[in-house]
This record gives sequence, C-alpha cells and structure tokens, in this order.
Amino acid sequence: MLMMSLPGAGSPGPPAQPGLPAENPADGIAPLQVPPATGSRSAGVLNTLLITAAAVVVVLVGFFLFAALGSEAFILCGVLALIPLGICLLGLFWIDRWEPEPRAALLFAFLWGAGVSVAITLALGTMVNEVLMTLLPLTPADVVATVVQAPLVEEAAKGLGVLILVFARRSHFDGPLDGIVYAGMVGAGFAFTENILYFSAALFETGGVGLQLGFVFVLRGLFSPFAHVLFTAAVGVALGLAAKKPGNLRILVAFAAGLAAAVVGHMFWNGGMALVYDDFFLFYFLLQVPLFVLALAGVAYLRRAEQRLTRERLGEYAAAGWFTAGEVDMLATGTGRRQALQWAGAFGARPAMRSFIREATNLALTRQQLVAGREPRSNLARERRILDELVRTRGRLLQQAGAAHR
Repeated sequence: MLMMSLPGAGSPGPPAQPGLPAENPADGIAPLQVPPATGSRSAGVLNTLLITAAAVVVVLVGFFLFAALGSEAFILCGVLALIPLGICLLGLFWIDRWEPEPRAALLFAFLWGAGVSVAITLALGTMVNEVLMTLLPLTPADVVATVVQAPLVEEAAKGLGVLILVFARRSHFDGPLDGIVYAGMVGAGFAFTENILYFSAALFETGGVGLQLGFVFVLRGLFSPFAHVLFTAAVGVALGLAAKKPGNLRILVAFAAGLAAAVVGHMFWNGGMALVYDDFFLFYFLLQVPLFVLALAGVAYLRRAEQRLTRERLGEYAAAGWFTAGEVDMLATGTGRRQALQWAGAFGARPAMRSFIREATNLALTRQQLVAGREPRSNLARERRILDELVRTRGRLLQQAGAAHR
C-alpha cells in the first residue's frame, strides 16, 4: 500500500505525515494475487515488427518521391511540409497531455500515415477510379477522382492503421480521446507526404518558386493543416467509443461507421467549394472554420470527461487507502498537477513527479477497463504492476524531498 502522502493540490510543500490504509478497502480495489501477464514480451515483439515494417515502407515511399521529384524539389517541398506537420503535432500533443499515449504507438501511427497509407493510395487509386468511372458514367472524371475516389481510398488506407492499433495496443486504447490522438497522428503523417506532392506540383507548374507555390502552401499548410487529422479522427472517435467495452464485433462495426463519417467529411471538403461557386475563402470561413471550432469544443469536452473519470477512479483507491483525498486532487486536476510539478522541481524531482502522475492516470484508466469488463485477468495483473511502480516512484520522490529538506 502507499503509506505516505505527497503534497495535495492546494498545499504544495513538504510531504505530510505517514498515513494508514483504510480499514475496509473497497471491494475489488485491493489487488488480487494473479500471475504476471504473459503477453507483454510478445506484445513488445509485435510492436517492434509493426514499427519496422511501417518504417521500411516510409523509406521506400521516400525513395520513390526522391526519384520522381528530383533532389532539389524533394528537399524544398519536404522542408515546407514540415511546417504544417509541426502545427498538427503541437495540437495532437496538447490533446494527449492528460494521459500521454506510448511513444512507440504514436510513432507507428505516424509512419503508417506517412508511408503505408500513401503506398496503398498510390497502388489502388487508379484501379478504384476506373471502377468508379464505370459505375458513374455520367459523372465528370475530375469529380469522380477528387470527390469520390480520393476520399474512399485515402480514408480506408488511413483508417486501417487505426484499426490495427486497436488490436495491437488495446490496453492503451481507453476511449475516444485516445482514438483522436492515434487517428490524428495517422492523418498528420499522410498529410505530410501528400503536401510534398502538392507543393512539388505547384513548383513544377510554374518552373520554380513563385506565387503558385506560395498560394498552395498557404491554403494547405496554414489554412487547413488539420484537414486529414479531422477526417481520420472520425474513425478514431468511433473506435475509441467501441473499445471502452469488450468485444471485437463492436470494434468492426464502429470502424465501418467511423470510416463512413470520415469519407463523407472528406467528400464534403473536396466537393464543398462547388456549393459556394469555387470561392475557397467563403467556403473556408462559413463552413470549415465553424466545423473546426466544433471539433475543438468536442476535444475540450472529452478532456474534461477524462479528468472526471480519473478523479472518480482514483477516489475509489483513496477509499481503500491507497491515496489521500489531497493526492486525488493533485493527480486529477490540472492545477494540482502543475503545483505538484512546481513543488518537485524545487529539489530536482520533476521527472519522478511526472512518472507518479502518469502512473496514477494509467491506474485510473486500468480500473475503468476492469469496471467495463475488459480483459479482467490481464488488467488485474496490470493493476498490480502499476501499483508496484507507484510505490517505487513515491519512495523515490520522498527520498529526494527528504534529502532536500535536511
């Protein structure tokens, strides 16, 4: 049990006096004696294989673009594409701050978007377009390619990467916010490679750097860097909602529903300018800006919901004596975390405090999975491991605090 208190949210300072565990722990909170999970090593091997395979595809796509565009265009357009990518990553890391996802999973998501989904799109795009032209003979070819084929193929290719993550990293797929982060990384990776292609097309159209390249960069890189992130996020939200409860069939149904929403959104984006007579800026400010604001509001709501969930589950551990009420405030509120990090930073223990916060958040989400009935045996083992980690991290924190106050 955690036997000593760290500073609460409202009282940063030295640790409080030792506390005692509750006399009657809440049912199910005291960890059961279960054997360690046997799948952790195989899961690590699977993660390594997935990342390696995705990285190989990224390299192959990079060589293909380098050969097709030439070294100067490839480097220039690649550098320009880093700017909207950086904007997307900053936004996604902000969303991911409360409960950061494993960096390996995020790396796979980005590599899938930047390489595998692009390769699938290049391989299948022409074939799917020919089929659609046969099915829609009266529709102009450019409309079929832009408004129908591109959304179908691109969103399916991107969404498949998010679906793989649900099954490969199920224990870290806790809800729609996680889905947004993973899907957003896939979308950001795809947009990065696609932007290289669009910027190079503008570069070659005018024979060099000029107004055309600048115009395309502003439209794609500054006005709409989150377009692909938002499309694919629909898949992430659907899968995140489905992953909160056990069962694979609901995952597949959610994937189909999320993919349909992503495709419709992409079609709306590509074909929407026709609604306002090809005036991009009117389309952007009247339709896309409100949708983006709505997406931000949705993310803010999901972040608050995750904070409430953290407080609720950690409160159950507090009732069993694992935490004090002050520690729950510290760990389950943004203000409490900032104050705790400030306190720990005074004696060089910020890394340990960050670990303590991260472990407590993972503990709360693991408890939520147990409540939902997801993989009880592996989650009970995971709960035991996290509690052991918390004990060690707390000991390190208190040791550093004691040394600083002597």
